[in-house]
Amino acid sequence: MTTATGRRPAGLRDFYENPAVPVASGDARSLRQARILAAALGPATSRTATVLDIGCGDGTAAATAAPLLAGHRVIGVDWSQDALKRAHAHLPYVVRGELTDGGLPFADGAADAVLFSEVIEHLVDPDSALDELRRVLRPGGHLMLSTPNLAAWYNRGLLLAGVQPVFSEVSLRGIHGRPGKEVVGHLRLYTARALREFVAASGFRVVGLSGAPFHGVPRPLRALDRLACAVPSAASILLLHARKA
Repeated sequence: MTTATGRRPAGLRDFYENPAVPVASGDARSLRQARILAAALGPATSRTATVLDIGCGDGTAAATAAPLLAGHRVIGVDWSQDALKRAHAHLPYVVRGELTDGGLPFADGAADAVLFSEVIEHLVDPDSALDELRRVLRPGGHLMLSTPNLAAWYNRGLLLAGVQPVFSEVSLRGIHGRPGKEVVGHLRLYTARALREFVAASGFRVVGLSGAPFHGVPRPLRALDRLACAVPSAASILLLHARKA
């Protein structure tokens, strides 16, 4: 199949290897997530934990979290060569790896914690992805997962008005029927309830769910977006903490 220009349409791999596609999210989410993980792991004075940042992108999220995880070993993992080149400027350890096609290049139980920040919404097969994350985590290991909220407070209003929700995408080539300017390749979206049930069904014990603001919210609405975080089911971003059962 070719397009009207005679070119083959780009696949998902080509899409994510494009340097123009955003690979970083807001600092507010990264900091909130890092605080939860730092409290769960404790200080590195007694034991250095291995934290895998799966889908690390350009490494800016891990760099934001680094001061709170001082002393722990954070390893960035991504299958995009371009992203790993950029991540290496922020992280001392970067590894190319995939959740499919043979799995991650780590032994069973190798990690104390996994950061899985706004990756799951891009996956064709999230079930197998969580199986692989569970494999590399030690018993009782921590999963810190974040993802956009389908039921964010503004999305509820948009749906009532017949407008496509923010974060949802119907094309890899352009924005259609919703606010926003960037195409980022979201394939799946979750509500708080759906995310809890899905993670629990994948062999994890959900410890907590909280909310984070979205850096793309228009400036006049950002105060309201921060307030919405008090009700995670209505927040822009869902932050889920779970442990390997």
